[in-house]
Amino acid sequence: MAEIWAVRGKSLPKPAGPYSHATDAAGFIFVSGQLPLDPAIGKIVQGKISEHASQALSNIEAVLGAAGAKKENIVRVDVFLKNLNDAKGFNEIYVKWLGNHRPARQMIEAAGLPGGSLIEISCIAYAPK
Repeated sequence: MAEIWAVRGKSLPKPAGPYSHATDAAGFIFVSGQLPLDPAIGKIVQGKISEHASQALSNIEAVLGAAGAKKENIVRVDVFLKNLNDAKGFNEIYVKWLGNHRPARQMIEAAGLPGGSLIEISCIAYAPK
């Protein structure tokens, strides 16, 4: 049976809708799409793809931490970019963030991301208790 977290706190932005930041099903942690929301102000960060990617990845790390996992537990990442021309800039931040860890990944272009965001990122991690 899946345990559902409604993770809240200063390190996470408040969910923008009727969903949890993450759910756990037998050790698989499904992290909802994370925008580059600054949890301190509840708004999308200013800047280019590097700032947006850094904040969205930071939000993912905070959700994973609240679920008892780390970024090294990630097995799949889904990246939605407003413009695929930002892929190179995103990859530079992504490689620094993950180090040598290389989970499976897909990246697609998606128009109309919420709040004028340049990126949204979701992931699946495996961290059995």
